[in-house]
Amino acid sequence: MTADADAHTRQPPLDGKKAVITGGTTGIGRAIAVLLASYGVDVFICGRTPQHLEDALQRINEVGKGDGIAIDLGDPDNVKRFFDAGRAYLGGLDIAIINAAFAAEGLSDTSEQDLRYAIATDFTAYLLSAHAAAELLREEGDIVFIGSMSAHVLGPQSTIYAGIKYGIQGFSEALRKELGPKGIRVSNVEPGKTGSDMQSPDIPPEKQREMINKDEMLRAEDIAVGVHYVLTQPRRAVVQQLTIAPRVQPQE
Repeated sequence: MTADADAHTRQPPLDGKKAVITGGTTGIGRAIAVLLASYGVDVFICGRTPQHLEDALQRINEVGKGDGIAIDLGDPDNVKRFFDAGRAYLGGLDIAIINAAFAAEGLSDTSEQDLRYAIATDFTAYLLSAHAAAELLREEGDIVFIGSMSAHVLGPQSTIYAGIKYGIQGFSEALRKELGPKGIRVSNVEPGKTGSDMQSPDIPPEKQREMINKDEMLRAEDIAVGVHYVLTQPRRAVVQQLTIAPRVQPQE
């Protein structure tokens, strides 16, 4: 028994685990993929843009091992295609990070076409991804949803996005109870305002950097560290919901 055995819980190692990450080519998903790869997790990612996929895979393979495909999960048939490709590459699955999302404006400012696409990407693809992951995960598996603090901070321009993320919050809690007895943990990580392409054009990159330096905005890597925390708890424990907010609330 080590000297700190009574001071720290056992943290399961990540080395050798297999993970799929939706929306893993940019922003929070990319940061999660890079961090997990650096801990020895083999990752398989997806994103809509081939250039972003190439860039992400270059960085992932500098610190670990990974592959992926360019695909739009807004098409429901593509969710199964992604998970089938991930299983073929990884040879199995231990972790599913469900992250791919599309920014949405207020309901009255959104066309029906864009509304349908937001629902398809941000909600339907989440549930389909969870369904595919539950079928593929091994007995000690993890599903981690990347939600949003928008589920709590409701504003007039966040009707679509907040409504969807509120739904994901409830879905993840119920799914935790459904899959827990089967050995699968389900967590929901809810970031506050985080620097990424999703903030543009409302908050341009230079403004994002300024807000991060003022502790008014998070970096994607901050969220990745939160996911690492969720995944390294002992199997008897599940972090049902983890909310990560900037320390400083910017003035409106």
